[in-house]
Amino acid sequence: MDPKGAVFQPELIELMKSVLDDATASLPEPKRTSAIQAEMASTILACAAKGERNPEALKTCALTAVDVPHYSHVIAPERRAV
Repeated sequence: MDPKGAVFQPELIELMKSVLDDATASLPEPKRTSAIQAEMASTILACAAKGERNPEALKTCALTAVDVPHYSHVIAPERRAV
């Protein structure tokens, strides 16, 4: 289903908002931008339009869309400049 033509029930909208808030909170503070949130929201909508209702699965979809490992504050030893 195309998210542009999807109609979501109020309960699902609340669930998606909660998932977006949770996904945003899991990012490092500097990465909590409106652009990242918009990308995650779009992905959540697309996954929900395909029938996904599991909050953890929706969160995973959102975080995968913004390449979370890239935003990790953990730096592998081989990539450290020191």
